[in-house]
Amino acid sequence: MASPEPTAAVLSALRYTGSASARTVAAVTGLDPGEAESALIDLAVDGLVLRDPGPFGGWAQTPAGRGADDRARSAELDAAGARPAVTAAYGRFLDLNPELLDLCSAWQLSRPGDPAADARVLDLFAGFDRRAAPVCDALAAALPRFGRYRPGLARALELARAGRTEYVADDPASYHTYWFQLHEDLLATLGIPRW
Repeated sequence: MASPEPTAAVLSALRYTGSASARTVAAVTGLDPGEAESALIDLAVDGLVLRDPGPFGGWAQTPAGRGADDRARSAELDAAGARPAVTAAYGRFLDLNPELLDLCSAWQLSRPGDPAADARVLDLFAGFDRRAAPVCDALAAALPRFGRYRPGLARALELARAGRTEYVADDPASYHTYWFQLHEDLLATLGIPRW
């Protein structure tokens, strides 16, 4: 059986990735693919996740898994005494979120292939990223598991600026994807319904 830490990390990862392959879960959690697969199987045996074998399928939380994840996140937050810090960082995240959505829209409208427009929008992303960094840093200081977002965002921006423009919004490891996952993680951690 997988140790509790990888199992909890895998269950949480499925919260903000939705349906995902074992390989994606491994990439998101930083686990070895075999360890991620083992944790997924253990979670499935416990009824907390299920696997859809269809062409677009993957592993996903069950309702029981979502409840277990909610309880684990709340317990982690309270045990660390991090609720005030995460709540404050979430407020700062919400201040930035509309700007990120506008940048993603500007990116989509500037495409396809206008290098000057791409460069202008990527410069705006870089400015946004500088303002987002302290929010990510505060979250990582409050709860170490939030530490994955800052490097992921920085790497996606670096790749996009180097010409790999799919890392703005189209790749599973894109800037937009990391930001979306951070939003989902914050909502789940603070027990705020999405809709």
